[in-house]
Amino acid sequence: MENAGYLFAAYALVWVTVFGFILILLNQQKKFRQDLESLNATLKENDTSSGDGS
Repeated sequence: MENAGYLFAAYALVWVTVFGFILILLNQQKKFRQDLESLNATLKENDTSSGDGS
């Protein structure tokens, strides 16, 4: 198998790409969760400061 090096390189490139994509998705999910928590805090603050009792 004279092309085994190329096969290994292709597999390695695919796995690096998959793991990189997963890391990007995790980072975006973390940012989205932070934005969502910030929005919830703002909504709670506005709800309690309105004082209309509903």
